[in-house]
Amino acid sequence: MGENGGSLEPRMMEHELRNNGSSQSQESGQKSVKCSVRKTKSLRARYAYGVIFLLTNIIAWLFRDYGERILPVLPYSRACGAEERECYHTMGVLRVSLGCFIFFFLMFVTTCNTRKLHEVRNAWHSGWWALKFVLLLISFVIPFFIPTDYIQLYGELARVGAGVFLILQLISVIEFITWWNNYWMSDERNKSSCSIGLFMSTVFYIASVCGIAVMYALYASKTSCSLNIFFISWTGVLLIVMMVISLHSRVNRGLLASGIMASYIVFLCWTAIRSEPGSEKCSPQKQESGHGGWSTIVGFVIALCAIVIATFSTGIDSQTFQFRKNGAQLLEDDVPYSYGFFHLVFSLGAMYFAMLFISWNLGSLTRKWSIDVGWASTWVKIVNEWFAATIYLWKLIFPVLKETKVMNHEDSTEEV
Repeated sequence: MGENGGSLEPRMMEHELRNNGSSQSQESGQKSVKCSVRKTKSLRARYAYGVIFLLTNIIAWLFRDYGERILPVLPYSRACGAEERECYHTMGVLRVSLGCFIFFFLMFVTTCNTRKLHEVRNAWHSGWWALKFVLLLISFVIPFFIPTDYIQLYGELARVGAGVFLILQLISVIEFITWWNNYWMSDERNKSSCSIGLFMSTVFYIASVCGIAVMYALYASKTSCSLNIFFISWTGVLLIVMMVISLHSRVNRGLLASGIMASYIVFLCWTAIRSEPGSEKCSPQKQESGHGGWSTIVGFVIALCAIVIATFSTGIDSQTFQFRKNGAQLLEDDVPYSYGFFHLVFSLGAMYFAMLFISWNLGSLTRKWSIDVGWASTWVKIVNEWFAATIYLWKLIFPVLKETKVMNHEDSTEEV
């Protein structure tokens, strides 16, 4: 009996260990499945918020161009132009923008610093759509009962918020360009990849030069178009400066990043000139009354989609704006992106689309089927172009200056 009892105990312990191991593996497997499901819902939620933002843009456009026909009894007044019938409801756009801002700012407050997928705030971000739909309706209704003076104040604040949004968008674009350059032109890549990178840089530079030539031919063919000549010429100067600094022996960043950046600032210059008022003799805009042609409508739709895509791409790029970057990988139960930053960018995007719809001017007339047309819009885009070039040049020069400062400090330490 003693021998049998002694032989049974190790078997029972071994059996218990196997059961514990299998139960732990089942629990870890279930946890992994739950995390995967939650992460999938979180990633899908981004597109739902993008659709909400797109619908908000469409509603703002409808209120601007067809507000009197849709809901003529709304308690808000028009605030631009001497003749009320010619004003396309600037206040309506600002009120819709304010409602969108309220919704996404509340989402920012309630989801900020969410770290793990099992938190309640993750479920709030990825689910509870019925409750969020009620919150969205309330957020849109409230601004239409706010006095006009406060809406005007929001319009002034929206200019600042839209400027912040443009800065975040610029940083995100420049970081993407830097990543693309490092991917294709890295020393660890093979020769074929480097050849592709060199080919792409050549294509971007040729496109940039062609773009400048086309702008000269279309928008600066007369000597009287001095402002357009200045815009295009200064863009060409920035292109040359970026190329020279990128090829400097101490910088040595290659041509791909500077080529992409050159194409980007040429595009910004083109959009700025395209935003000049149609009353100007050098403007590409044609005086139109009533409904625009198909090209105008297609351009409007493309611009509308571009607003949503720019907001969405900046919102999901939270890694670029981390002050402390490390190479640690995300754990299985970590959230896939920063919810707070995502909603904050969308709240600033609400201010941004309002400024585009009213052309950055609270007291100007806005033509139907138009986005971002006027001298205010032109100068905003030109300053945006110059600021983008400045940020990129600073990213090229700063590491060299930092290295020089460190070397000088080491030399002075050795002398001491």
